[in-house]
This record gives sequence, C-alpha cells and structure tokens, in this order.
Amino acid sequence: MKNRKINYFRNALLLGLVLITNINCERELSDDATNATYPKTAEIFIEDVIGMGTNFYFPYGGSKPNAWTIDRQEGYNSNASMRFDVPNANDPAGSYAGAIFRTEGAGRDLTGYDALTFYVKASRGVVISEFGFGEDFFPNKYITTITNVSVGTNWSKVIIPIPNASKLVKERGMFRYAAGTQGTSSSGYVFWIDDLKFEKLGTIAPGIASIMNGTNVNETTFVGVNSSVQNINVTFNLPNGINQPVKVNPGYMDFISSNPSVATVDSSGLITSLSSGSTVITATFNGVTALGSLTINCLGNFVSAPTPTRSQANVISIFSNAYANVPVNYYNGYWQPWQTTVSNDFTVQGNNILSYSIFNFVGIEFSNPTVNATTMTHFHMDAFIPGAIAPGRQLRVIIVDFGANGAFGGGDDTRHSTTFTAPFLVSQNWMSIDIPFSAMPGLASRSNLAQIILEGGDGSVIRVDNIYFYN
Repeated sequence: MKNRKINYFRNALLLGLVLITNINCERELSDDATNATYPKTAEIFIEDVIGMGTNFYFPYGGSKPNAWTIDRQEGYNSNASMRFDVPNANDPAGSYAGAIFRTEGAGRDLTGYDALTFYVKASRGVVISEFGFGEDFFPNKYITTITNVSVGTNWSKVIIPIPNASKLVKERGMFRYAAGTQGTSSSGYVFWIDDLKFEKLGTIAPGIASIMNGTNVNETTFVGVNSSVQNINVTFNLPNGINQPVKVNPGYMDFISSNPSVATVDSSGLITSLSSGSTVITATFNGVTALGSLTINCLGNFVSAPTPTRSQANVISIFSNAYANVPVNYYNGYWQPWQTTVSNDFTVQGNNILSYSIFNFVGIEFSNPTVNATTMTHFHMDAFIPGAIAPGRQLRVIIVDFGANGAFGGGDDTRHSTTFTAPFLVSQNWMSIDIPFSAMPGLASRSNLAQIILEGGDGSVIRVDNIYFYN
C-alpha cells in the first residue's frame, strides 16, 4: 500500500531507495517478531481463586449448580479451601456434584509442569468418581482424568500427571470433577480441596499406554461410517511409588492406519471407512507403541432400509431420520443381569442406524413423557440380520403400555408380544415389520405406550431403523 503512494514522477533512484528502505523495515520487523505468549500461572486456588477471571465455574447438566463454595474456616495449613457439597441422590436441585473450572481468556501455558496437584479430605470416607483437567467444553482436546479416588477424613495429596505438557501451550480447562453417592447409600457428603495448582515434580515416570483398554478389537463397518478409538489410558509411576492409571483424550496420542485406503484415522482418533477391506488402527504415546488395536473390517457400501414415505402427520416416530422423533430415554436400557446386548450404533451417509451385537434382548424406553398412540393403527420397524438364520430362530417384538398412571409397575401395565420366524426372518435383507394394533389383544391400552422390547437373539447382530407408530 505504501508503494502506491510514491510519486512516480520522482527519479528512479529515489524510488529504489524507498523500496529498499521498505524491504529492510519489513525484514527488521519480521526478525524481531515473537509468538504470542500465555500466562504460566501455576496456582488455581491457594486460599482463594487465582487468575481465573470472574466467570469460571461451569456445572455439568444434572448436577447441583451451587455445589461449590469457598469455605473460610477450613483449609490445609490455611483458613480457606474449596468446599464441595455432594447432594443426596434424590435432591431436586441435582443428583450429583460436577463441573469444570475454565479460566477466562486465551488460556495458560502449562508446558513447564508435569502434574496437577491438590490436597483433599471429606466429611466421611468416600470414593470420588473423577478428578482431572483439560476440559473446556470445546474442543476438549486434552482432557486428563483419574477415577475412583479414595478420600478420607484427613488431608491427603492427589497427583494427576500431565501426559505430555508440550501440548498444553494455551490450556483453559484448569480442573474438573464429578462426585456422586454410589458408595454412600445415596446420602450426600462434603469434601474440601486446597492448594490446587500445577507443579513440576520431576519424579513422575510414564508407564504403559493403551487404546481399546489394551485389547485387540474387531469392528465391522461400511463405506462412509465413522468409528473412533476409545478407552485410552496411560499408567504413570508417582513419587510415592504408586502406579496411577490415567484416562486421556486422543489428542495426546499419535494414530496409525495400516491400510489408509480402507480407513483413515485423524489426530482426534476419528476413523473414516473408505473402501472394502481391513485395516488395523494402532497408536503411539511419546513415540512408544501403545497396547491394544482396533481392526476395521469394511464391507463396502451400506444398503439402507427403504426410506419411509408416510406423512409426518400420520406418524409418531421413535427412531427414524425421516421424521421428527419423540423424546426417548434410551435405545438400549441394558437391563442387568440377563442382558448381553451391547450397542454399536453408527451413521452412514447421514442416516443413523441402531446396531445391536451379542443380541439376546434389548429395551427401548420413551416414558418421559409416554406416547399416546390411540389415533394410530400400526407399529412399524425395519430390521436387518447380517448373519445366518439358525433353525428355530425367533424375533419377538413386545409393545408395552404403562397404564393409566403412566409409570412402570402399579399393576396396570399391559403388553403384547408378536413373534416372527422363518421364512419371514431372512439374512442379508431388510425386513419391514408392520403389526396392526388390532392384532395385539394383550395391549389393553395404547394411551401411555412407553417401551418396545426386542427379544429372541442368539448372540449375533441385528440392525434396526425406522421405528414408529402410524395411522
């Protein structure tokens, strides 16, 4: 822009001098420029909150929002600490205590530290579900967590190792916690934390890292399906000699796909299937190979269920991308102790699919609120069984109404089970199931429908789509 202001009627020598001066100035600025730096403040709470700004406490959904306060009478070698009041399990304000402490501004430079440390004690002996750091709600790239921390009534020091401090150049997630009443018969308690800060201990030794809980997992996918590397852990040897397992986010790992033409894996552990074939996803941590792997077996293009064509006005949808779905509590209640079914749901080409493996039975519940289907005439579901249909194989579809009180139990619940066998049951093809309510005599009412139960699996795989009631 400066060159455009030069008077072009000046002689060439003057123009050259101006250009040389301009270039020299730019080089000088470039040589003197430095990268932006961020505060290296180690302390988060020492008798008071330090350097966090004015808006730093963000409770998790369903937690008690005011569980955290500052106690001006209790402290570790001081007169102040952070107090956390874990509520009773039935507290209407929240069934547990949990939140993140996120510093305002761009974040802190934590590259000079190797651990987050603090002192903690409780009003009774308890086990705290989670302590950690690195969660800022977006992008949550470097979350680090220790779980099931035993806390007594005397002050004790907790050390949370930093997996790789070189990555924490501008971290905002200073602290996170989640505490419930699972081990206290649902009764609340109090715990205190003091001297919460990052430290350079210099005596923490990294141990073994693992993905997929250290096991070799196989997963069947299709082109366009995204999977993810999960259950990432690193064990560190602490100064007290304890081997501390730490849950870490994928951002700390480096991932490798043995056959990128079949599936790629990015720095967040997200796997994208591209073509038919198999590939093995592995990882390294600080240059050392982690235990465990994920083998992706891509079967090629996915054949979707037929797209529903009924009008939304004539449909109450439980699960379908073609319609607006009613609120659903869960698509797999995992009803112990008999259920073996686990969910491996996936999305392909923008279409969500319910996929159940080790299938024996599964419950889908939509009880908050229940569904009034008195104007509907049929139930519909599309199902796909990829494996062979064994002799005598059955698939039972059970519709449950919670009765006039709209709640499970109470003596007024009714249900009806419809059984399908071969030749209707086929392999490698979508089966469209349509059951008229008139064929469900066991269902005394359909004004408070709340559950759909699928039974009769033989431990194989079943995929489900387009679950709805229609007129």
